Amino acid sequence: MWTNWSGGQQCRPTATVRPLDDSGVSAVVRRAAERGQTVRPVGSGHSFSGLAVTDGVHVDLSAFRGVTGTGGAPNRPTVRVRAGTTLGELHEELARRDLALEAPLELAAPTVGGALAVGMHGSGAARGSLSAAVVGLRLVDGRGRLRDVAVADLDGARTSLGALGVVLEAELAVVRAGRVRVTREPRPVEEVLAPDFWTAHPVVEAAAFPSAGTALTRWAEPVAPHDDEDDDTDDDAGERSLGVTVAGATGRTALGGAVVVERALPSLVPRFNRAVSRLARTVSAHGPMHRVLSSPPAVRYEQTEWALPRHALADGARELLAALADDHLEVGLPVRLRVGPPESAWLHPAHGRATGWIAVRVPRGTDHAPVLERAWRVLRDHDGRPHWASRSDWTADDTAAAYPRVGDFRRVRDDYDPDRVFATPPLAAVLGD
Repeated sequence: MWTNWSGGQQCRPTATVRPLDDSGVSAVVRRAAERGQTVRPVGSGHSFSGLAVTDGVHVDLSAFRGVTGTGGAPNRPTVRVRAGTTLGELHEELARRDLALEAPLELAAPTVGGALAVGMHGSGAARGSLSAAVVGLRLVDGRGRLRDVAVADLDGARTSLGALGVVLEAELAVVRAGRVRVTREPRPVEEVLAPDFWTAHPVVEAAAFPSAGTALTRWAEPVAPHDDEDDDTDDDAGERSLGVTVAGATGRTALGGAVVVERALPSLVPRFNRAVSRLARTVSAHGPMHRVLSSPPAVRYEQTEWALPRHALADGARELLAALADDHLEVGLPVRLRVGPPESAWLHPAHGRATGWIAVRVPRGTDHAPVLERAWRVLRDHDGRPHWASRSDWTADDTAAAYPRVGDFRRVRDDYDPDRVFATPPLAAVLGD
């Protein structure tokens, strides 16, 4: 039995195979096709959606790890990384080469292949997702052929939901590593919703409880070498070792406390959330971006996240926070707000428009359906598109209406997987046949 990270998705695949090389992946796909079985690549299982669910064959790429080479120009370096490499491993491998991702990704557990498939992103007005860094991909298609994705097809493959093949290796554009100062600070919610807040820093995000007038903000600024050596900022030692988080009103300890309260006395959740919001203080830390921005989850949860046009972020967030408060649906995890630039990938939720991201999380062990369904209704009305890794009620008709290049994606899919070896009911639900 396969179970995802949250415990909300389960399946019993016919087989789970762990190929050791490219030819092994090709053989698995060909054999499954001959038997009429479907194939789904599976990473760390950190998605909340059902994209990895299958009664066919799971392909485990955990043997495909590591950076295999570097390239590019001096001012535009690239690295080649195998798809089973976790993001935490990638960050450390890059750091050893004095390199970094331009868009930091705070979770360490997801794999490169999984993060690309769903369009995993960070937060910054000018910092794209991991998919935006792709300059080349190698995969095994639905006929078992090893293929380097053509340049003309790359925007279809950058965020493909695993519909085109089993990605084996990606070439990513990277930047020279540097150090940053990350600050976490409470601010009034209305100040956070103002457009200027989101353009004041290269990396910026916020989290707010529906009943609280204060949001927790977090931002990063580059620091020159040696500027931080004698710094005596009042860093929280626990936060420093884990990164300056924005996950909870006063950090991971308060977050866990809120969840305990929610499970024991749900009627006290809003009062508890307001109290911990008022107690939040300003803290900062400095170091490599991937370390001080790291935010390992304090609890397991279900999530829905939606990409709204940037201009709709403030109104969408206000309406959502009010709806959750009015309907007594507040939980012990805050609503998370982030931003990103337009993406070129045809199926990326930020395709073609500057984006505001809104994520709603419900702790495991709590009935998530009423909260997530309320969020779906609100965020749909603000022209939202769901993140492919999150739970939603999205359909293939919705995809066709929301993504202007979906026809191009289908053309590429017909080339790479004409027999739909990688198709499953959850995939068909959002892409069609």
